[in-house]
Amino acid sequence: MVKAKEFRGDGKIRLKDVDPDRSKPFADKEEAQEELLKLTERLAKLQEVFYADNRRSLLILLQAMDTGGKDGLIKCVMDSFDPLGCHVTNFKAPSETEKDHDFLWRHYQAIPARGEIGIHNRSHYENVLVVRVHDFVPKKVWEQRYDHINRFEKLLTELDTVVVKIYLHISRDEQGKRLQSRLDDPKKLWKFSTGDLAERKHWDDYMGAYEDAINLCSTKWAPWYVIPANKKWFRNVAVAQILVETLEGLDLKFPAPTIKDPSKIKIE
Repeated sequence: MVKAKEFRGDGKIRLKDVDPDRSKPFADKEEAQEELLKLTERLAKLQEVFYADNRRSLLILLQAMDTGGKDGLIKCVMDSFDPLGCHVTNFKAPSETEKDHDFLWRHYQAIPARGEIGIHNRSHYENVLVVRVHDFVPKKVWEQRYDHINRFEKLLTELDTVVVKIYLHISRDEQGKRLQSRLDDPKKLWKFSTGDLAERKHWDDYMGAYEDAINLCSTKWAPWYVIPANKKWFRNVAVAQILVETLEGLDLKFPAPTIKDPSKIKIE
């Protein structure tokens, strides 16, 4: 995995320096799968304590180019979570009602409650990505949003929401292969959209927008993780490891029992 440098004004991450084919330290897919099984089992146990602990919420933001693997990641890794304490929100084009509010309004509605895990499939970062690439708002508007986002995420963390931001990094060639596989497979054809081809033409613009979003909004309280994602099996194990490390760092514990001596309780 690659953790984006915490931004302090003294350096930047360059996506062209991140190898999307990276698979180290795993020798092969089988080795990674063995590790993934251990990690997902650990995640299930950690979520149980996290839910009972009920002192914090966990917000996972997923961003990627089209075919980047967000859906596959959710299905593979997040499947270890109990759905009673986890929910996924897909953010598509905003509705007319949402457009009448500030750009963060609809995202705040989906912040998980204490004890819960919320996964945002795309996120408020679309407002400095697609909005920027397609000039949906003036530059002077989206430039201000980096600061808005940092303050928004700072507020969330101060109010006991742990924020984990993950960018799945694939190459343009890999995206081409995945788009072609959708065309070739009748079971995947429904996923194909000519709009994906139109967006593909803006690849370099998106890379620039992602670099700025990561560098300007990777903070101590809400760091970005850049995951090499050409190999789906590496992507899965890398994200699972991040989530395990995040939850293990929260000093989770089951609440103290309200009954001092359960041996005196008789169930008739």
